[in-house]
Amino acid sequence: MNDENKTVTKITEPSSSPALMKSRMPEEQLCSDYKYCMAQKIIKEMLDKGLISVDEFNKISKRNRKTFSPYLAEIMP
Repeated sequence: MNDENKTVTKITEPSSSPALMKSRMPEEQLCSDYKYCMAQKIIKEMLDKGLISVDEFNKISKRNRKTFSPYLAEIMP
């Protein structure tokens, strides 16, 4: 066996890091994003089943972005 020097690195809790604390999304925003994702999933299924047209899908998606204000709404098509 080769005797190599080994080091141990202590892993600290994420909550102790100020940088991580600042980047956390508020719970209200998380809930809004979740609702947006669920609404989009439903209308995607409707589109796939032929229950709505692509035009209707796009109109509903636009309304969903306004209603739920997902975090990245500004860059969504």
